Amino acid sequence: MPRLSEVDRHRALGLLQAGLSISEVSLRVNVNRTTIFRLRQLLHETDTVIDRPRSGRPRCTTQRQDRNLVRNHMSNRFLSASASSRQTRGRNNQSISTNTVIRRLSTPSLRARRSYIGPILTQRHRHQRTLWAQEHAAWDRIQW
Repeated sequence: MPRLSEVDRHRALGLLQAGLSISEVSLRVNVNRTTIFRLRQLLHETDTVIDRPRSGRPRCTTQRQDRNLVRNHMSNRFLSASASSRQTRGRNNQSISTNTVIRRLSTPSLRARRSYIGPILTQRHRHQRTLWAQEHAAWDRIQW
């Protein structure tokens, strides 16, 4: 059954109790007829319209491990996701993937970043670059 909001479920049931047919209710709530039929069937079987638990693949990390991942990335902003996945073991001591780390960090709007690898410019380097640019700013195409 597609997910209907709690308000829409009760609205649909109210319309059914008012004497409207399943087809009329489905048109008013803007869902398929089967959805309304299953909603009515769910009410008769369980006396409630709350969703039943759905199956799904179990998470490979616990909530505590997820919090630790976030805490580690907050303290070290340039920690890569692959480094975190190598350091963290999931449930039953299984390894977790890099994509798992990225998904866990996307929940609190964090991103795993790789530190910049390249030459480090000192203050002297910057000064010399500025002088060179000022000397060559007026050059034309022939001088270049």
